[in-house]
Amino acid sequence: MELSGGRVLNSLPVRDPLGHKGDFGKVYCLCGSVGFTGAAVFASRAAVRMGSGLVYIGVPEGAWTVVAAKSDEAMAFPLPDTGEGKLALAAERAVRSAAAPCDAVLMGCGLGRSAETDELTRRLLDLEKPLVLDADGINALAGHIDALERRRDQITVLTPHEGEFARIGDLSAGREDSAAAFAARHGVYLILKGHRTVIAAPDGRLAVNPTGNSGMAKGGSGDVLSGMVLSLLGQGMETFAACCAAVYLHGLAGDLAAAEKTERAMTPTDLLETIPAALKELERRYPRRI
Repeated sequence: MELSGGRVLNSLPVRDPLGHKGDFGKVYCLCGSVGFTGAAVFASRAAVRMGSGLVYIGVPEGAWTVVAAKSDEAMAFPLPDTGEGKLALAAERAVRSAAAPCDAVLMGCGLGRSAETDELTRRLLDLEKPLVLDADGINALAGHIDALERRRDQITVLTPHEGEFARIGDLSAGREDSAAAFAARHGVYLILKGHRTVIAAPDGRLAVNPTGNSGMAKGGSGDVLSGMVLSLLGQGMETFAACCAAVYLHGLAGDLAAAEKTERAMTPTDLLETIPAALKELERRYPRRI
């Protein structure tokens, strides 16, 4: 199935005009490290842009001041780190406490790699929340893919590009068949990023995205997508619909940014700031929900 804008628009949750911030999802981003603070900021800002009522960021203490200074709407909190700006195992208790009241959790954007950070990521797979794994959250599964079995009864979304997917899966059957096989085998939803991004569900549903362009092939664009998926899950959307909507809107925002700034010159910040225009463009093209 190729995604369509009308179907995406119809799937988005209707905003309660009498709602308050607690009604629109509380989400938690376990992201960032020294040198990779932008990943946490992009993901959290994308969650805000997609309508989340409350967005929290857990970040290693060594990176906290930078992330906090860049975060206006999202709330950043420092966590124990290894002394090298990456999350330490000692952060586990604080992460569990912060995630407990949230509706969905994102792990991995800009986390970096260390033995403790990877182990912490795998330990947190038992969080009883919809969970999005991106970047180093996925890399932590390399050689430990069996850890996903702990989430068989939970909602899990993985958002790898082909390089990350190659560390945990097999692309030899082609993008669509490989994504479908992985999702079914491990009981996860897989967003295989790239030209014509593939979205695969564990029950066999599969979609291909027609939006997006080469200007999005820049560090930070994937963090924006992960934050968008997180936000829609936190707002209670059905998982496959949330993945499809986030991917389509992410690509449409990229197309609008490229039309204004060119594919060469557009940045992930332009992409992030064009999410509202993408939502308005959908409403313009499909003025009545069907």
